[in-house]
Amino acid sequence: MSDKEDILDGNFSWSRFYSYRKEIKKTYPSVYKIKIRKKLTDILLEESEEGIKILDVGANQRIHGEEITLKKPTITYKSMDIDRALPHDYSSLDEINESFDLIIFSEVIEHLNFKEGISMLRKLLTLLNSNGKIVLSTPNLYHPNRYWDSDHRTPYRYDEICAALISVGFNINKIYRIYNDQFLRRMIRIYIASHLHKYLDVDFAKSIIVVASKK
Repeated sequence: MSDKEDILDGNFSWSRFYSYRKEIKKTYPSVYKIKIRKKLTDILLEESEEGIKILDVGANQRIHGEEITLKKPTITYKSMDIDRALPHDYSSLDEINESFDLIIFSEVIEHLNFKEGISMLRKLLTLLNSNGKIVLSTPNLYHPNRYWDSDHRTPYRYDEICAALISVGFNINKIYRIYNDQFLRRMIRIYIASHLHKYLDVDFAKSIIVVASKK
């Protein structure tokens, strides 16, 4: 049985998935309509209130936790990563028996096949409180070489990752492109070279960030 057929047997609707993509495209007809931000951390701090509980999935060296709790020390930060060589609160989602106000899912979903990605998003949805949010990042496919990594398995355009989130029960709140560089080079790319980028249908922003809330 193909991966696509298996997902359909699991109550995943491809027709709804494609319709969600079209809805996102109505709001953001091209990647260049998506607002540029400098860093993921800036978005995480905006979406985090003092006292909330955060779960960082695929946390690696817990850098996001250090940056967030430095600015907002009353936040409870926990991490999950399958790499047992690093200190984490959890090494599997199946170990988690608590809920969170915000989940960070940064540069992880592209390492899974599509079926696994949908399954992961469904599981993360169940770990959120009623007003919980997810902040997800994935490589921007419009960047010439950002996606190409030996262990990347599934590419997502911005409309596709949003459609995947909607399909499992999220509402899309915000979408961003992430690009940070030296001041002069950043200004040249954003305000001058962007015209050439649009003509060539490529982008200088490395990642797409989606902020989504539980329906």
